[in-house]
Amino acid sequence: MKQPRINYKNHRFPPQIIAHSVWLYFRFPLSLRLVEEMLLERGIVVSYETIWRWGKKFGPHYAHRLHRKQPGRADIWHLDEMVISINGRKHWLWACC
Repeated sequence: MKQPRINYKNHRFPPQIIAHSVWLYFRFPLSLRLVEEMLLERGIVVSYETIWRWGKKFGPHYAHRLHRKQPGRADIWHLDEMVISINGRKHWLWACC
C-alpha cells in the first residue's frame, strides 16, 4: 500500500529545508533555538516558532514513514556472542556491530 505524499504546498521554504530542520530537532537533543541557530549558520533565516510548527505538522508523518520502512537487501547486521560466568552462572552477552 502506498503512503500519501506529504503536502508542502503554501510553505515558504523548500521541502529539503523543512525536512532537515525537523530531522535535526527530533534526531538530536537540540532545542528549537539551537536548530534555528544551526540553520542561520547555513544562511537560512527561520524562527524557532516555525520549526516548532513544522515539527508538529510533519513530525508524525516522518516518524510513521521511518517505522514502516523495511530493511533493505544491503542492510547487514553482525552479531557477536560471548559467554561469561558470574558466581557459577552462565550469562550470554550480545554485541551488535
